[in-house]
Amino acid sequence: MSGHPNHTAADAPRTGGSTRGFDLASLVEYTKTLECIHCGLCLTSCPTYQLTGVESSSPRGRIHLMRSVAEGDLEPDAEYADEMDFCLLCRHCETACPAGVEFGALMEHARSGLTEQMPRPPLARALRWIGFRFVLPRRRVLDLAGAALRAVQITGVERIGRWLLARAGSVVPTSPRVPKGRARRRLEPSTPADGAARGAVDVLEGCVMPVLFGRVNRATGRSLAGLGYESRPLAGVTCCGSLHAHNGDLDGARTLARRMLAAARATERDGSDPLPLVVNSAGCSAHLKELHHLFDPDDPDRAAAEELAARVYDFTEFAAPRLRRRPPERSIEGAWKGPFAYDDPCHLCHAQQIRTPPRDVLAALPGLELVPLENSEGCCGSAGIYSVLRPADSAAVLEPKLDALERSGARTLVTANPGCHLQWQAGIERRGLDVRVVHVAELVARAYDGRTTE
Repeated sequence: MSGHPNHTAADAPRTGGSTRGFDLASLVEYTKTLECIHCGLCLTSCPTYQLTGVESSSPRGRIHLMRSVAEGDLEPDAEYADEMDFCLLCRHCETACPAGVEFGALMEHARSGLTEQMPRPPLARALRWIGFRFVLPRRRVLDLAGAALRAVQITGVERIGRWLLARAGSVVPTSPRVPKGRARRRLEPSTPADGAARGAVDVLEGCVMPVLFGRVNRATGRSLAGLGYESRPLAGVTCCGSLHAHNGDLDGARTLARRMLAAARATERDGSDPLPLVVNSAGCSAHLKELHHLFDPDDPDRAAAEELAARVYDFTEFAAPRLRRRPPERSIEGAWKGPFAYDDPCHLCHAQQIRTPPRDVLAALPGLELVPLENSEGCCGSAGIYSVLRPADSAAVLEPKLDALERSGARTLVTANPGCHLQWQAGIERRGLDVRVVHVAELVARAYDGRTTE
């Protein structure tokens, strides 16, 4: 493990209170740092502290650093920035914290301050300005980017580039495999319910999902149809802004949040009650439920964001109680090898406190044998673009979970988040394991209509 400072918060240099790298003290978030009671219960839950044993690489240590910068006792230098970037923002510490410190919001604001006041690494700058601002919010550009990456992969150009970088001693992040064009097709304007309809829902098609996991989006529609719901992709929006917020681009996240709110309002113009918004990406559903944090208390969009949050359901959260009322009858045996293990996405179990619904969904599927996975709530190391910016750290976080997967004997790993899906897939391939990764919606769709993933 390298690339992070070997110092403790207690050793942080003081600057006599004369300098502030950013005015965190002017934010409500500064007062939240004072809620930390320094009990240390977060330490064993933190994946970066587990890697290093260094206090400043823990939530408690990072809060101390944030407070020191806010109070002018610490100059925000490269080491400080690296500790903020080293955090995976998995929010496991929030589950462990008895004081209820909202560490995720603190870290997003700390990173926002760094983005405004300090030069960022070249790759991070490129991802922010090209990826976040130009590619992710634009559907056509996203589709073109997916097609371009697919071409690079199938022609062997990517393989040559990776070989050259590896020869130069660089740690090369794994790029996600882009499926062929037909698999990247978008959702139809409406997917009807099977049989007697019980209602209708909006679904978030997303930015990454259509390009890399179009089959999961279609499986989500098929699952909802089996549950008795017509589903319609939310029009007028591509990216929800979760990656922007997690990486400190709060202005970009706020812009996309307003687009999301406008799209949600457009579905209510006929005077009918707002439909549930079903989201099959744990990181996106968590972000949408907390969208109001991006707006000041007196901003009218804050109330609108709170209203939207009440409509948002993670796919497993929506499906679990409805599966009991309309249980599927087809066995999933033969489509994937059992036994199955479920890994909790951090932004599902820690950010949303959703743990039982995914397991209830899996328990309702005929022919599925579920085996326990040790430390299933531990971070896999994906963390949005973390695996791209810090591939060595990301891989180190995944290693003990790969060990646990091998011990479980599972032949199929189930998840509910695209970043986790890609991270597990890459790690499994590196280790040469005979294990497939599948989204829970794909299993539900198969149990209802008997069709394989398309």
